[in-house]
Amino acid sequence: MDELREDTFLQDDLLEELRQDPQELEEDGVGSGPSNVTRRTFIQGSVATGAAVSIAGGNLLQPDVLRAATEPVARTIELRVNGETHELEVEPMDTLAMVLRYGLDLTGTKLGCDRAECGACTVLIDDVPHYGCSILVHQVRGREVTTVEGLEQDGVLHPVQQAVLDEMGFQCAFCAPGFIMSMAGLVKANPNATRADAQKWLAGHICRCGDYNKILNTAERALENARATLS
Repeated sequence: MDELREDTFLQDDLLEELRQDPQELEEDGVGSGPSNVTRRTFIQGSVATGAAVSIAGGNLLQPDVLRAATEPVARTIELRVNGETHELEVEPMDTLAMVLRYGLDLTGTKLGCDRAECGACTVLIDDVPHYGCSILVHQVRGREVTTVEGLEQDGVLHPVQQAVLDEMGFQCAFCAPGFIMSMAGLVKANPNATRADAQKWLAGHICRCGDYNKILNTAERALENARATLS
């Protein structure tokens, strides 16, 4: 409002000056000669030029123009998820977790802290656990991504999923997909791991309910189930 009020006062001053006698506006004979430039014509030209610039600037600052100038260009990529290839249009700064949830509707991957602290977004990339919120989707092109939806095979639960049912390992279970994916990585990497090994392996996860004892019981049962499938 202050800027608008100031502009109005400036316009009033100019109009008042334009209403004055032309003889009062001419200084030192300016107005005579070929150019015929007077203060009146100079002020009128300045006002017209300012108005034209304001109109052009207003158009350049329209939301649609600004959006078109600042929006990143989408790029089509192929993404391997749970054994299937998907062709997607993604932005350069899209994270894997965002694309899984909102591009492929794989909502088992949770978004908790969104800054690589809670572990709720954990997925497997080439069988290794990673935080989905802190890796760009462009970084996983050509790699195999596995989410919690992809653990079950031909109607048979993964050893970790079965262990969760057997031990009733979670309370609210918001954190469960992340823990489950890390446990899946553990049983793949070292099915002979101990409870202490599991505790270290899962240290990057947070359970808001504080149900860590049952979670470690689940990890131990998952390791037992994995060893049984190998024997």
